[in-house]
Amino acid sequence: MMTPGRSAVRCCALAVAVCLAARGEHKLRRKDITSPAPLPQGSLLVVGFLGAWEDWDNDKRSVRKLALSLREKHLPGVYVETAGNHSRSVVLKFIRQALDRNKNKKIDPEEARGAQIILYGQSFGGAACVKLARELERYGVPVRLTVQVDSVGKDDDLIPANVGRALNIYQKDPGPVWGESRIHAADPSRTTVIGNLRFTYLFRDVDMSDYPRAARHLGISHWKMDNDPVVWKIVETTVLGEIMAWQATRLLRAGP
Repeated sequence: MMTPGRSAVRCCALAVAVCLAARGEHKLRRKDITSPAPLPQGSLLVVGFLGAWEDWDNDKRSVRKLALSLREKHLPGVYVETAGNHSRSVVLKFIRQALDRNKNKKIDPEEARGAQIILYGQSFGGAACVKLARELERYGVPVRLTVQVDSVGKDDDLIPANVGRALNIYQKDPGPVWGESRIHAADPSRTTVIGNLRFTYLFRDVDMSDYPRAARHLGISHWKMDNDPVVWKIVETTVLGEIMAWQATRLLRAGP
């Protein structure tokens, strides 16, 4: 049974979550996606999903910060987008258009096999990665990598078989919100779970200056993880490692 103290904390957390969305309903629209559709042959798409009710382009959140950092690297053939976790349908529509190179309004098997996609996200955005991967599985579209940061959502622990590699980062500190502690593969022969990495913030301070004052005073670990540079360096390194693996494969196929 939930104690009055825990109930009060949950209510405060919900109130702050509403504050985090104070910029209003700034939802992702198809025209906000700048990557071309169809994508050029031999391209890789990276999509990051923000948590809570965050705007898709909130550059104070780590999902967006990482996306902008990846764009600044000008990696050849790599396209990077972000979305709110409630905008999966917009992203799915774009991906279908991006892979439809012959423009017959469907994803042919050859088009599906050539897809190169990386998904990452925080909180509800982490769960959105798994849900989108599951939707892409129905079209036969593979996903190279998923990265979940303190993922919150239904069935976000089961990674579908079309995902090549998956990483989960989470915390279980006292508080109202915890991430998924263990992800596992629907088909271990096809999906490698890189790890389930646990962090704690019981004895660590994290710069929360990009969050509203109420969130800073509550000191909830779920939000600290969203601002933890160590966590996001792991995410960035994992994503860049997957991009490098893709680049190496592409060079080998191109030959001398």
